[in-house]
Amino acid sequence: MKIKLFIVLVLLINNANAQDYSKIHQKAILVDTHNDFLTKVMQYNFALDSDLRGKTHSDLTRFKIGGLDVQFFSVWSDGNQQSPYAFANRQIDSLDAVIKRNPDKIVKTANVKEILGVVKQNKIAALIGIEGGHQIENSLDNLDALYNRGTRYMTLTWNNSTDWATSAFDDNSKPEFKGKGLSDFGKKVVRHMNKIGMLVDVSHVNEKTFWDVIETTSKPIIASHSSVYKLCPVPRNLKDDQIKAIAKNNGVVQINFNSGFIDPTEKKREEAFMESHKKEFDSLHVAIKNENIAEEMIHVKYKQESDSLRAPFALVIEHIEYVIKLVGVDYVGIGSDFDGIVLPPQQLDDVTSYPLITKALLEKGYSEKDINKILGGNILRVLKANEVN
Repeated sequence: MKIKLFIVLVLLINNANAQDYSKIHQKAILVDTHNDFLTKVMQYNFALDSDLRGKTHSDLTRFKIGGLDVQFFSVWSDGNQQSPYAFANRQIDSLDAVIKRNPDKIVKTANVKEILGVVKQNKIAALIGIEGGHQIENSLDNLDALYNRGTRYMTLTWNNSTDWATSAFDDNSKPEFKGKGLSDFGKKVVRHMNKIGMLVDVSHVNEKTFWDVIETTSKPIIASHSSVYKLCPVPRNLKDDQIKAIAKNNGVVQINFNSGFIDPTEKKREEAFMESHKKEFDSLHVAIKNENIAEEMIHVKYKQESDSLRAPFALVIEHIEYVIKLVGVDYVGIGSDFDGIVLPPQQLDDVTSYPLITKALLEKGYSEKDINKILGGNILRVLKANEVN
């Protein structure tokens, strides 16, 4: 009888804890600063307002199931288009079309006041992040036009450098880019972003560009989808002195879910996986002329094998906690990179999985106030600080 009573008590406690984290998660304003769904639209003609379970990490229905309130939609190109600026506008057109069809579910917002109003109506607040400064084509007029279409941050580089800023990828793979930072025009871009109220995003940039941004900006900056170098030493991640500089600047680091950015063992395992399917990958690459899609197709075809490469969920929390222990709870948030990554961590299968983060933070002893900051309060603070009155 005592054993049965003990089991009942354990079940009741677990159920109470589950209800607690669920309630806290639903009450919080959850902001994800990086989702690449618009790239899927360009690649596969997917529609956000359709049922895309098993095809993508995201759709409108699953956003709500996961408790998402605010989404920065990434606008990305690899720079090989005839006009990256035109390609960026096509992606924004696709988002605008979804919003027009679903005014009761999703609304484009321009500032924190509008965001809070939309969230209060139980709708998703949509904003845009330009991933790669090459998409402005060296024109501040283009930058202004993208701002007017809802862009509230720009990642200064993607993997490709611009004429005025250097990427981490190029710095580590091409000798001619080593140690190069912002040009005079690059500093002008940063100052102009400060002036119009667009967040400067340092994810993807090399260290010299990062420090040039810190010296140039007059507003808090973000790393929209980066993780911790000390825990996973890849060039895309932030070193301790960079994290401290972002905190001193009153900015925020939004942790990326990509397994390769949170698990230091993943890279070698994924390389071995791709090498074992190299012949098939090469054939696909030749046939469809898109490396990213060809790689994704290999992962989909060999899903069980691919899933074994995914990082443990606990590492996401470890990266969040590392930033908190280093600089405090006010400087960390979530930039998942959903639909831009092939290998999210275990358990974080799609956007319905966000509540697991709240659950884990609660189990770690974080207060509801601190969890609210991590889930969205910190990035909303930075967004507000960049607004132009």
